[in-house]
Amino acid sequence: MWYEILPSFGIMTVCMIIPGVATAWIHKGTNGGKEKRIVRQPWQWYLLERDRRVSGTGRHYDSKGLENIN
Repeated sequence: MWYEILPSFGIMTVCMIIPGVATAWIHKGTNGGKEKRIVRQPWQWYLLERDRRVSGTGRHYDSKGLENIN
């Protein structure tokens, strides 16, 4: 019957989800608790550099809130 495909479908789904979740966990562990930021356009690079400059620590993932910016 049609329900015989459910176990193999479940295994396939889990195997497809694991790499994406593992990558997010690795990025959070290595980037101070935030996911890796990907730069694909010049505007995104500008924003990344702005965050690095505004943080005061030289790292884009150490962000300050608007209330802490002078």
